[in-house]
Amino acid sequence: GSPSRTRRGRRHGAAVPANAQAGPRDPVSHGTPGDSRQAVSALRVDQLKYDVQHLQTALRNFQHQRYTREQQERQREELLSRTFTTNDSDTTIPMDESLQFNSSLQKIHHGMDDLIGGGHSILEGLRAQRLTLKGTQKKILDIANMLGLSNTVMRLIEKRAFQDKYFMIGGMLLTCVVMFLVVQYLT
Repeated sequence: GSPSRTRRGRRHGAAVPANAQAGPRDPVSHGTPGDSRQAVSALRVDQLKYDVQHLQTALRNFQHQRYTREQQERQREELLSRTFTTNDSDTTIPMDESLQFNSSLQKIHHGMDDLIGGGHSILEGLRAQRLTLKGTQKKILDIANMLGLSNTVMRLIEKRAFQDKYFMIGGMLLTCVVMFLVVQYLT
């Protein structure tokens, strides 16, 4: 009786349940033969339940591995049979627009450099004129003093020079506004 049970348990790679080891091995030591048969039957039922659970688990693992392998094969076949195409027009880069924008920016940059250079030369010209006018004003004052012009005429000349300064500043501001509007219009 008992050696075949342990052989069966070892054959399936599982140990005999704990209640099977705790059961009586000797029918004489426990008393009546009916109790011993019930214990042996209960032990066999427990062993069969354990074997069924073990086999069901092994079957589920095998089915899961088989399903996974079949799914991988399907995916591999899908990838191998798929025909690849070129990208859609949505993924293309609008190079022409970018090139036109870049060339426009370069033209504007050169135009701004030219405007700054022109403004710098104008400013240098105004400085030179200022020095010339200061020298001329001194000479006129010296000549006027020699000729004996009145202080009233001298004050009028100075007032006129002060007014001319405001005209010059207004002209410079108007030039800046015109340059700003030209840049806004061209971009």
